[in-house]
Amino acid sequence: MPVPSRIPTPAYRLAIFDLDGTLADSIGWFLGAINLMAEHHRFRRVEAHEVDMLRGQGARQILAHVGLPLWKLPTVTADMRRLMSRDIATIRLFPGVDEALAQLDAAGVTLALATSNSRANAERILGPQNSARFRHFACGSALFGKRSKYEKLLHQAGVRAAEAVSIGDEIRDADAARACGLDFAAVAWGYTLPDALLATAPRALLHDFDELVAFLLGTAPAGYGPATALMP
Repeated sequence: MPVPSRIPTPAYRLAIFDLDGTLADSIGWFLGAINLMAEHHRFRRVEAHEVDMLRGQGARQILAHVGLPLWKLPTVTADMRRLMSRDIATIRLFPGVDEALAQLDAAGVTLALATSNSRANAERILGPQNSARFRHFACGSALFGKRSKYEKLLHQAGVRAAEAVSIGDEIRDADAARACGLDFAAVAWGYTLPDALLATAPRALLHDFDELVAFLLGTAPAGYGPATALMP
């Protein structure tokens, strides 16, 4: 009689995902949209030669560079959400998202989404099947409001911070996770450059969705050792 394969015990009970730049490949759209916003709201455009420099910086540094004051930020963010809703058909998930979410859901990891995007936009990008895999949503948060969203999601899920992880692609994701006592796993394919993410001392720097699943399920390939060894 064949021996049944062992179902891995997840390394975390709750995985809190960012959307844009982590699950959704919206970087190209964002770079075009930000310059439309710059013309409408009268702040500096982002020129092509500045993109890599800005991808190494945090959100507050980027706002300072383009001259966007914090008091204007809610209006600009709301306009960005509306513009994305108009262009939603052009935004796709990164390859591997569907399979990764299915594996994590089947393994018993509770999935949550924390994003400054609207829930309507998020569900349209994710699609019905992926949206149904998420048990908790904290959407429409302010650009610097992720800490309160993480705390809300922990409460909703009934999970201690030590049992949860934030997965994102920006320095503000790392800062909010640290403030809540969450582990932070950075993804190398999003808005922020990997070296800048490494400077936040993440629990892991993940390079593809296979690594992401292995990290969350505690099944990293032989030779990797602890999760931090996923960092190059």
